[in-house]
Amino acid sequence: MKALTRKEEEIMQILWELEKAFVKDILERIPEPKPHYNTVSSMVRFMVDKGYIGYKAYGKTHEYFPLISKESYSKQSLSNLVNGYFSNSYKSVISFMAKEEEISIDELKEIISMIENEKSEHNE
Repeated sequence: MKALTRKEEEIMQILWELEKAFVKDILERIPEPKPHYNTVSSMVRFMVDKGYIGYKAYGKTHEYFPLISKESYSKQSLSNLVNGYFSNSYKSVISFMAKEEEISIDELKEIISMIENEKSEHNE
């Protein structure tokens, strides 16, 4: 799948929240300054072409819905980030975050504990 732009991601966030919507519903949720209706409509059609959004037609009006879950998109985006900027190493990502003080030692310990608990639950 082709990557989404930031504005397209904003639209996807709205669709994940609403589950289905017309362009006017999406436009209502976009913060100021709002783009023109036709701009949003064009962006949604591009996202249909990219395979992220589906639609149901009601005459000339279309109701749009996400074809990809937020979780699937998050996994794909994270994987692309790790592959593109961290040589496919999650260890490098965590190391970078620790160096930049984006994550604390306590948070790292909590993450390790969560992983260990999940592994022990799966092994039972």
